[in-house]
Amino acid sequence: MRLDKFICKSTELDKQQALLVLQGKKVSVNGDLIIDPAFQVHDNNKVTLNDQVLVPRPFRYILMHKPAAMICSNVDEVYPSAFNLLTFENEIVNTEFKGSDSIALNSDEFHIAGRLDADTTGLVLITDDGSWTYNITLPNSGCKKVYRVGLSKPFKVELISQFEQGIQLQGEAQLTLPASIKIINSKEVLLTITEGKFHQVKRMFAAIGNRVVSLHRQQIGNIKLDVAVGKWRYLTPLEVNYESN
Repeated sequence: MRLDKFICKSTELDKQQALLVLQGKKVSVNGDLIIDPAFQVHDNNKVTLNDQVLVPRPFRYILMHKPAAMICSNVDEVYPSAFNLLTFENEIVNTEFKGSDSIALNSDEFHIAGRLDADTTGLVLITDDGSWTYNITLPNSGCKKVYRVGLSKPFKVELISQFEQGIQLQGEAQLTLPASIKIINSKEVLLTITEGKFHQVKRMFAAIGNRVVSLHRQQIGNIKLDVAVGKWRYLTPLEVNYESN
């Protein structure tokens, strides 16, 4: 972990404040004064700030129901950031994590594992654990993502086999990995994929001559969306240690 991130994770300091204490020569690692914010800190290192030993708080794992017209970014842009919804006015479901409820959520520490477009709603996962995110988003992890897809034209049942065999996306050399489809009604389906290519769902249906008019993610791995729009909760330990298959 970067030293500046370690400081943020062990104190109430934000990234800019962490840089200032480093520049002020107030931080040591294993007795050596360090000013490089990118210096890598490991579990067995002793990090001190003003001679006080720093102990990082546990990683945090959050499920959020992202509304439309919000972006998966740490800062507001054309649309507001989904991180604006992270306040402790929300109920903390998992009591095992209540020890951290006195610590303000600093969006600089967090990132979203598997972003959604501004017009896409549903499940997003927010964490400060980069290794956990990597395991979820790794292309060969086999982590399933389930989307409820609204279409501009009726979906033909005979096209299911094409998704099961793989779809040829424009600009891609290889077919998509096998996907599964369950028809809800003539213009709405449940699509399960194990990849995360750029705009993959929209491109898959475009490839068969249809257009996605609404998109909602309701599941990642074994983690299911179960909170109201705009709300969030901490993941349970079982969800954090999920098995992708």
